[in-house]
Amino acid sequence: MPLSHAYGVAPPVEDGVAFVRRALDAGAAFLDTATLYGGGRNEELVGRAIAGRRDEVLLASKGGMAIVDGVKRIDGRPETLRAQVDASLRRLGVDHIDLYYLHRWDKSVPIGESVHALAGAVASGKIGAIGLSEVSVARLREAQQAAPIAAVQNEYSLWSRNPELGMLQATQEDGIVLVAFSPVARGFLADAIRDPDLLPDGDIRRAMPRFQGENWSANAALLPAWRRLAAESGYTPAQLALAWVLSRGPHVVAIPGTTRADHLRDNLDAADLRIAPDILDRASALIDTATVAGARYNDRGAAEVDAETFEDAA
Repeated sequence: MPLSHAYGVAPPVEDGVAFVRRALDAGAAFLDTATLYGGGRNEELVGRAIAGRRDEVLLASKGGMAIVDGVKRIDGRPETLRAQVDASLRRLGVDHIDLYYLHRWDKSVPIGESVHALAGAVASGKIGAIGLSEVSVARLREAQQAAPIAAVQNEYSLWSRNPELGMLQATQEDGIVLVAFSPVARGFLADAIRDPDLLPDGDIRRAMPRFQGENWSANAALLPAWRRLAAESGYTPAQLALAWVLSRGPHVVAIPGTTRADHLRDNLDAADLRIAPDILDRASALIDTATVAGARYNDRGAAEVDAETFEDAA
């Protein structure tokens, strides 16, 4: 995503292609893109990067949310999804996509109808399996009535614990992979943000409550203790955050994004870390729903998602 969309300033396309190839050379084997990212440009970038190396990766993309006439639109109608799957295949330059997500549930379309359309793509060999993103357990159950669901991609990190309101357990019970996006809290837990006001215009974090005003001041006050805990663990802050996510269950996969080579290496190394349980427990207590200030999304962003919230659970 950050190679084409939403975070900072995207690098030149040629640099992005080279960076993905570098990730493959370093052992990365799961690539996640989407129709939305860069208005399709990210799929084109990934397609160029994996040309001649298709068998090395599990390739995931998403549909149901796209840039249309310069505006982001959620559209889960079957005809839209069928067209977007075909467009993804063309942009990626492949004959099948291993995992294809419904990027967001279109609340004007029963989720079963959207999933049934993706099941047709499975039957025709265009996609290998169906995933859902930012959904609740209730929506997962509805979707499962239409077709098997292989993965749920919801935000999950120390500072976004929403999957613990049911999705973590539901996916484990049903043999579904829980794919944690933003596992280092959009850079916060990587200690990569000094002042959100210095983020480039258009960076999505500028519109997120946790990076604004008093919320940011309160959250930034957690960072000195977070740095000390990471140092005590012997690893970087990002690695500690990733190790915590991966410790949540054998069915949990983390997908950190980066544009930096040093961060790429740290992220890949995190898969093999063994951090003492007491360090992970202290991380859980330090960065948690009770200690983090601000909601995940502003009102507009919150209206687009279906995942459980702590506000509703209260």
